[in-house]
Amino acid sequence: MGLFIEAKRPYANLEGPYKMKYINQVDLSGKTVFIRCDFNVPLDENSNITDDTRIRRALPTILYAIDNGAKVVLASHLGRPHGKRDPSLSLLPVAKRLATLLRRPVEFIDRCVGDDVEKRVAEMKPGQVALLENLRFHIEEENDSEEFAREMLKLFDVYVNDAFGVSHRKHASVHMLPKLAPIAVAGFLMKEELETFKKVMETNNRPFVAVVGGAKVSGKLGCLKNLLDKTDKILIGGAQAFTFLKALGYPVGKSLVEDHLMPAALEIMELAKKKGVKLYLPVDFVCSTGIDDITNRVTATYQEIPEDKMGLDIGPATCQLFKEALADAKTVLWNGPMGVFEVKAFSNGTKAVAQAIGESKAFSFVGGGDTAKAVRRVGEKQNMSYISTGGGASLELLEGKVLPAIAVLEEKS
Repeated sequence: MGLFIEAKRPYANLEGPYKMKYINQVDLSGKTVFIRCDFNVPLDENSNITDDTRIRRALPTILYAIDNGAKVVLASHLGRPHGKRDPSLSLLPVAKRLATLLRRPVEFIDRCVGDDVEKRVAEMKPGQVALLENLRFHIEEENDSEEFAREMLKLFDVYVNDAFGVSHRKHASVHMLPKLAPIAVAGFLMKEELETFKKVMETNNRPFVAVVGGAKVSGKLGCLKNLLDKTDKILIGGAQAFTFLKALGYPVGKSLVEDHLMPAALEIMELAKKKGVKLYLPVDFVCSTGIDDITNRVTATYQEIPEDKMGLDIGPATCQLFKEALADAKTVLWNGPMGVFEVKAFSNGTKAVAQAIGESKAFSFVGGGDTAKAVRRVGEKQNMSYISTGGGASLELLEGKVLPAIAVLEEKS
């Protein structure tokens, strides 16, 4: 199944999976609509956008507001400028790309708050679109400042959160601002993300296989425990596997290990047995002295990792094992790469898993962040059923947590 990224107009008056209102359930005609988007797109050294997926995924919500006679004010963050203006992280390239995709002008406003911003927004006409400068140029954004939110509140009548990727953060534009707004609803991308996640986690289409990678068990502990109640198989890759292997008494050389979490790893393995969930650990690794050393690579079994080396990718036998474990899957959830995929020499494991999932007939849900980046890099994007726009947000949902921005929208309903 291909990834939905085009500007379809899903205007049916459908209720979403959570107790919140959506943009198609409020009157927008003649109103100024503030849409918090996630335009945190990758840029090259010349500030050219290298992947506009996140911009395209926001188009349905933006087009709906335009089509319904609203003045549209867009806002987003980009990168981590930590409250300082950084020209390399300006949203101006996004405004230009957005204008091309919308086939209409997008006014770029180089501030987020202030008299000049209010004046320019007030002068807009229905159907016109403006994009504010990077929200994170203001440290108040990350501090969830009420004062900053009240300044933004002067710009609009209706608040829309379509930024799933930052909805796990208590930042002013997704947490404090909707609290204060007279009307606060979710956009179509938010609805799609939550609906798809719920569909996966409550699926009866089995076997349900979770592939969990990444560097640290600490980042995935809650996720793994929650998945034990949902899945039939869990495949563990990435550096977190070494904490499990060391807990079982195997040598791991200089591989990354969280020693204090070895008891938790043993607990997860014991719980998996009790619940009848098949837990797969890697059986071999591509090892070297470090990520910069590709000349001294060796492939070693899990019992024979050299003392002076660390595992940096799953090995060929593990790739085959994981491929076979995925063969009968009807639903697949993938969060976290299998190794240091950014380095070609240690990317084969991630590529093999991506290809196995891409070739599968299963419904595949890919967590955002590094997993989405890895899928794009190995050319398997179009073979995944759904790629989330939010890595951290997806992970917190996998842990069973309530996202702060979602909680606010539910309260407002």
